[in-house]
Amino acid sequence: MRILFTSTEGSGHFHPLVPFIDACTRRGDDVLVLVPPKLEATVAARPQPYRIGGAPPAAETAALWERFPKVSRAEASVIANRELFGRLFTAALLPAVEQACQEWRPDLVLHDPCEYASVVAAERLGIAHAQVAISQAEAESGSLRIAAPALEPYGGRIVERLRETPYLTRFPASLDPSPYPLTHRFREAAEVAAPRERPARWGGDGRLPLVYLSFGTVAGGLPVGAAACRAALAAVDGLPVRVLLTLGHAAEAAELGPIPANVQVEGWIPQAEVLSEAALVLCHGGSGTTFGALAAGVPLVVVPLFADQPANGRLVQAAGAGLVVTPTGGEPGAMGVPGPEDVPRIRESVQAVLADPGYREAAQRLAQEMRATPSVDELLDGLLAR
Repeated sequence: MRILFTSTEGSGHFHPLVPFIDACTRRGDDVLVLVPPKLEATVAARPQPYRIGGAPPAAETAALWERFPKVSRAEASVIANRELFGRLFTAALLPAVEQACQEWRPDLVLHDPCEYASVVAAERLGIAHAQVAISQAEAESGSLRIAAPALEPYGGRIVERLRETPYLTRFPASLDPSPYPLTHRFREAAEVAAPRERPARWGGDGRLPLVYLSFGTVAGGLPVGAAACRAALAAVDGLPVRVLLTLGHAAEAAELGPIPANVQVEGWIPQAEVLSEAALVLCHGGSGTTFGALAAGVPLVVVPLFADQPANGRLVQAAGAGLVVTPTGGEPGAMGVPGPEDVPRIRESVQAVLADPGYREAAQRLAQEMRATPSVDELLDGLLAR
């Protein structure tokens, strides 16, 4: 079969597709990956054929991102879901997706839930499509509702079809009840990290617990991400832990000021490799990091900034798998901005989660639930047999 994979920019949007890309490749299916320019280096490093679509006008997206931290959470959601994903990214990616669908004629399109151009093209040409979750089902359903006015000009039943077609998620049902009638849950195959040299054992004495610190590829490149990193670094400074901080490709360590002696900074390391050793994840609550940690049975301390992050943090805390530290900075109702006043609470939360084995036990129970779902290969076999 021919399977087309499409994503908006951002590693957190693309990486949930990777297990399916790999599974289709193992099956012997013909695979084509189509992404925006910012993901070109990512797909170029993989073995599958790919195409690069268009990007929205840089000045227009920059203006929207500039407004993003200054408005209410509701207005920020409209900027992200309707203006960026619904309007700009759909228009930018649609020509390349339509061309790929017309020339290559895939049997199925698998897309990230924020990538709507492929759905427009697939509906026009009668091609089956399904979405691979990047976040909670309820949050993604709400995002689609907000994006709907931007999709109306494309006609058809785009929004209704997105709710009717298969929704594939690795998130556990106990944390993520889904409003999508065709929800299919799956587990990712266990990843085995290749041995490699690890300078200074990721921040020092290998006998100390490892804290994995990350604020994601999107938030990490924003001013709020740098502020969050500075607060988190101050919180772990001097603790009897070793810390691995990954910055992604958009941020620079020089922006963070002095780096504590127990912290090692990297651009990017495969998450599975880190989680195999981590005792705790300190993060913003992005879905990729949060549910990756839970799948590995690792507890969290979540410092949410925007989007679905506060909701992810609440779920983690309610499940007993970690704690949430809500930033006190920022305008009321807008994006959270961590500052010096939040450092003691972050530090205390890190110490509490490391000291109490109940948090790890709760995370491991969720990991067990996630492992009980069908594998990606099993899910694909059923999906493609229809």
